[in-house]
Amino acid sequence: MSDPAAPSPASPPASPLVWRDDGLPQSALYGDVYFSSADGLAETRAVFLAGCDLPAAWRGRDRFVVGELGFGTGLNIAALLDLWRRERAEGQRLHVFSIEAHPITRDEAARALAVWPELGEAAGVLLDHWPGQARGFHRVDLPGFDATLDLAVMDVEEALAAWDGAADAWFLDGFSPALNPAMWREEVLAAVAARSAPGARAATFTVAGAVRRGLAAAGFQVDKRPGFGRKKERLEAVTPGQPRVAPRPRRLAVIGGGIAGAAMARAARAEGLEVTVFDDGEAPASGNPAALVTPALDAGGGPRAALAAQAFARAVTVYAGLPEAVIARGVLKLAVALRDPERHAAVAVQDLFEPGVLVLRDADDVAAQLGEPVAAGVLDMADALVVEPARVIQAWRGPATPARVARVAREDEVWRLYGPDDRLLAEADAVVLAGGAGQARLWPAAPIRPVRGQATWTDQPAPSAAAFGAYAVPTRDGVLFGATHDRGDLGTDVREADDRRNLQALAKGLPGLAARLSDAPLRGRAAVRATTADHLPLAGAVPDAPDGLFVLGGLGGRGFCLAPLLAEHLAARILDVPSPLPSALSDLLEPARFSSRA
Repeated sequence: MSDPAAPSPASPPASPLVWRDDGLPQSALYGDVYFSSADGLAETRAVFLAGCDLPAAWRGRDRFVVGELGFGTGLNIAALLDLWRRERAEGQRLHVFSIEAHPITRDEAARALAVWPELGEAAGVLLDHWPGQARGFHRVDLPGFDATLDLAVMDVEEALAAWDGAADAWFLDGFSPALNPAMWREEVLAAVAARSAPGARAATFTVAGAVRRGLAAAGFQVDKRPGFGRKKERLEAVTPGQPRVAPRPRRLAVIGGGIAGAAMARAARAEGLEVTVFDDGEAPASGNPAALVTPALDAGGGPRAALAAQAFARAVTVYAGLPEAVIARGVLKLAVALRDPERHAAVAVQDLFEPGVLVLRDADDVAAQLGEPVAAGVLDMADALVVEPARVIQAWRGPATPARVARVAREDEVWRLYGPDDRLLAEADAVVLAGGAGQARLWPAAPIRPVRGQATWTDQPAPSAAAFGAYAVPTRDGVLFGATHDRGDLGTDVREADDRRNLQALAKGLPGLAARLSDAPLRGRAAVRATTADHLPLAGAVPDAPDGLFVLGGLGGRGFCLAPLLAEHLAARILDVPSPLPSALSDLLEPARFSSRA
């Protein structure tokens, strides 16, 4: 039976908007409309697009960054995408950062945007990839537009402090300063200025004195311009300086052919980099027939929990584009330890996850599903996945160079990669070490702790995917379970004793299944995982190395969950463009955290 005292799962928040009799959406919190009653699209084009001198401002730029206060219905961004689609040059990329403390649903946005069918493809791609409502950053792909959106669902000051980008243009589109003064405070406008590139332009519909003074105090030159509709005036502002066009890496070498290397190749190619992957055949997870995509559960709800939740959400979205690699959806987290029910209940109500993604289940219902009794406190992770590693890696990594890189050196302003015979293998502008536990060959100071793990599988029929300290998940042909966890053991030989250890671990969570498999033929595979002392990954520049050497590693047993988002973060670091991670989370990943402690 389920615990009647357990908290209810997170439910969808009440809508922040109401629909007026004239069909316009209005804020239920602030009493202001989301856009002009005259013509919202025309207002957006006049106030924000023209006010930021678009498209002229992005001409000759390989990257352009737009920031926005007040995502709302997405109208401004849909209009921006429409203009970008028509006016961008080949090879240009657009990064959009928007903030919304009270997000609306996709259906509400579709109703609002339906007024302007001329937005067509731009509104369609935004609605097809509409961001969620969980607290934190949401990375949104906009395929076909060479554009990416990062939406911060949080308070405006928190969001501006967390973002590491520098905008070339700002759409200041909060609700009216008279109704929502917190959005327009001097501290907020100062933070906007701090997140602006030289020569950045800002535009807004309001000419309120506090806004003019706040922008001027933050360093903007502020001018009034003719307004739209019934508004007589609007504001345009610009920061001092001229836009800088910095040279960026074009060629990236990735050393490592497992999930870290494959995810890195995918993220880098999406940003326009030429990628060469070197695979020495020692990828730790690619040989297993199945892998779990589940978040590490942290009942505390702090930065570690936020990192796990954001990485999980992004992984689920990315794998949706690779359906042929998905074996199963939905994983049951069984309660086996004394405090598991309490932990599961705390995680289920965290606003870091989308409503309904983590739900406490009735033990009797789960028992019927699994075919054997389970203890109360089961957490149903509805979006969790079981994927086929080989298909994921093949799709993301592409062809790899089958060679072992023995050393890398920064010479003549480029990185050179050499083989064991000191033969030159390649030249690149930047290098990512993604070789798992083998990082120490190229980075002797790598803070990596090797952990041997042996997984076991059989062709017997599989139950629903379940995790309980250990795990049991379906493969294409049967069930995979395990895995052992032996620190400091570098052996990759398959050990019959470890298959038996995995059976014993299986019996703690699913004793009936373990009994059925006790006499089945078993197969195993051993590999060495890479972990760190603080159990957090590494994604950033290698400390004390010349510019252009990076690492993506220390993923432990959650590589297939962590790698997609962390690779996108590292690609942003390499190219000096906005990261999809808030600064508090990217700080957790910095490789220098170990060297600074030392």
